Amino acid sequence: MRISRAHVLSLGFVVAAFAMAVILYGQLPEWMPTHWNAQGVVDGYTPKPWGPFVLPLLMAAMYLVLVAVPRISPRGYRVERFQGVFEGIQVVLVAFLFLLNALVLLGGIGVAVPMARVVPAAAGLVLVILGNYMGKFTKNFFCGIRTPWTLASDEVWLRTHRLGGRLFVLAGAIVLVSGLLGGGPVPVIAAVTVAVVIPVLYSYFLYRRIEQDRHGPPDDAGSHRSA
Repeated sequence: MRISRAHVLSLGFVVAAFAMAVILYGQLPEWMPTHWNAQGVVDGYTPKPWGPFVLPLLMAAMYLVLVAVPRISPRGYRVERFQGVFEGIQVVLVAFLFLLNALVLLGGIGVAVPMARVVPAAAGLVLVILGNYMGKFTKNFFCGIRTPWTLASDEVWLRTHRLGGRLFVLAGAIVLVSGLLGGGPVPVIAAVTVAVVIPVLYSYFLYRRIEQDRHGPPDDAGSHRSA
């Protein structure tokens, strides 16, 4: 069975994450710093032996889930229809967790890592990439803007994802720049909220408009006018 390049890259990141944890294990403290607040200050720890392997295990679990998704998708909602895009997303998400793993391990051995800048900047880059992919999603139950109205209409799905893709790219750029400049959580939360909420509302109003154009106004509206 042929293994795609995306799977090779994803597995490579997972193996490298475990290898890094093993190599650095002896230099890591008994209580690993594993969480930083918005100001980049450590506010959470995990003890050995789990601390160094939390993110590698999470990466492995995510990879297995993403491998399973195409096999469990119901007919009519197959991700195989955009398999290349789906595998690209898989690599991006696993690579993001690999970066987090590297930063956590470096922080554990005493390297001063600017978490408050690097993590938001990396997350912004992920959003930009996802936004560029979003317009290529076909209808499915696992990724994309899955509202009742996008799942009910191919046209609503397509147009909502085109809009959502642009908004995700814009939000990602804002998050990226905010992270690099140390802008804090407010621009990040605002940008992501707008990018998520607007497509949901758009899908609802677009669906209603399409249904009215197709079937005419509701009966009660027609009765009100004739009265």
